[in-house]
Amino acid sequence: MNPAYLDTGDLQIVVTAGEAPEPIPDARVRVSDPETGRTLEEAATDSSGQTPFFSLPAPPIELSVAEGETGRPYAVYNVTVTAPGRETLHIGGVEVLPTGRSIQRAALAPARTGGFNVHNLLLPPHALWGPASPKEAEDEVKPLPEPEGLVVLPDPVIPEFVVVHDGRPQDAAANYWVPFKDYIKNVACSEIYSTWKTEAIKANVLAILSFTLNRVYTEWYRGKGYDFTITSSTAFDQSYVHGRTVFEEIGVVVDDLFTTYVTREGIAQPLLTQYCDGRRTQCGGLSQWGSQALGEQGWDAVSILRKYYGADVYLKSAEKVEGVPLSYGGQVLSLGSEGEAVRTVQEQLNRISQNYPAIEKLPADGVYGPATQAAVTEFQKIFHLPQTGSVDFAAWYAISNIFVAVSNLA
Repeated sequence: MNPAYLDTGDLQIVVTAGEAPEPIPDARVRVSDPETGRTLEEAATDSSGQTPFFSLPAPPIELSVAEGETGRPYAVYNVTVTAPGRETLHIGGVEVLPTGRSIQRAALAPARTGGFNVHNLLLPPHALWGPASPKEAEDEVKPLPEPEGLVVLPDPVIPEFVVVHDGRPQDAAANYWVPFKDYIKNVACSEIYSTWKTEAIKANVLAILSFTLNRVYTEWYRGKGYDFTITSSTAFDQSYVHGRTVFEEIGVVVDDLFTTYVTREGIAQPLLTQYCDGRRTQCGGLSQWGSQALGEQGWDAVSILRKYYGADVYLKSAEKVEGVPLSYGGQVLSLGSEGEAVRTVQEQLNRISQNYPAIEKLPADGVYGPATQAAVTEFQKIFHLPQTGSVDFAAWYAISNIFVAVSNLA
């Protein structure tokens, strides 16, 4: 830790039983300085498997918002997590940006009888700070896979999972099955900083979404005989770091936009919206640092995208989200709302509360009263959504996704 750091950022550790969203209460968490080993914060997790937010020193915000600044723009910390019956997990390279809120998930595997029960995870540098990779140029519109028989290719849909190959396409490497939104959040937090202007963050998230959905829709790698959707290689695709720190501010943007992509008139597929940092690498697409500069000048996300991809691009929303019981109906649910949509939310929250007891059980009566509002607010707090107490697009799909995930635990 640099003693000259005067700004601060917040860090929360979320401890789960493996990769599933099953919280581990009463886990012991220690945050330490990687240079000295000194313990800076220590706490036990609550019933939702979460620590409080720790306020930690971070570099000046100017380093992460202006192109050309020198010095690493984020602080890094070590985290150690222990829990009975679980492996001890050491995580190095946990990122904290000034003024922001970092979420570090700690997935604890079961302890092995007679085995070495310590797991070390070292997170690599952020893509904007670490070594740069030249981009492989590609066309933004791809040939589609041949339909079989009379099967007509569907419109773009949001997949339940993205299968990420952790390396270059030809490398022998692990494949991770990652929930779609979690994948987008991971990539966005690996590619840009949460300190950027909100419209610049939106533009980059939309480019990441479109790039990903192009790979999904065109079955780009599967059509070449591979068994994955996309790679973690920035030379070919986007930066994905399994287990990395996620920035809450970027996560909120993804929750609001995750069904939206960039396209043009006359084509069905999302554009392959290539992007690069614009300083060390050039790719003919969006410049990440350039988009932040435009955001500082007051440009909105669509204007930023049109600057780089052409004046004729526009945003479109996928109509189907796979893996959820019911699609969002378009109406915000709040105090006084009634009907089956309210009952669905109540039933799903009741199931979620079995794993997250801080969410109190509700009568599933289809009436959005104060108890439902309180349960929704607690859900939003636990899962890092704006705590409005109302169920909008983002909250509906977050509740649906967690409901499906905890139901699968049974």
